[in-house]
Amino acid sequence: MTRCIITAQLTLIGVLVLTTAASALGSDPAQIERGRYLVECVGMCADCHSPRNPNGEFDRSQWLQGELIGFKPDHPMPFAAIAPPIAGLPGYATDALALRFLETGTNALGKFALAPMPRFRFNHEDAQAVVAYLRSLKH
Repeated sequence: MTRCIITAQLTLIGVLVLTTAASALGSDPAQIERGRYLVECVGMCADCHSPRNPNGEFDRSQWLQGELIGFKPDHPMPFAAIAPPIAGLPGYATDALALRFLETGTNALGKFALAPMPRFRFNHEDAQAVVAYLRSLKH
């Protein structure tokens, strides 16, 4: 009987640790939903980072997997030719680097992304939500 109680206690501790770790990693459903809203409805990230099908609709099977940028500026300027994949944040080894980019607009080298990428200045909570959502997507 004592063995069962100890096993149950250890199981409960394991569940609590995993739940806490999952929250720390951004798997809170409300935070992910907030991030989805910011990415899809505010930042409109899919416009550049997702390919479209022949009908001009987003190819949801390639959602935020990167795409060639199909427009150019009217005058010469530094301009990106490709919007990189952001599903899963493959270009960011750590959440801290992704947060820095979203909060300051600068990458790990302190440089801004090329146009047409906006220089976002998310507050910390919104940046965390965006990272949680993007990390929740497979790449």
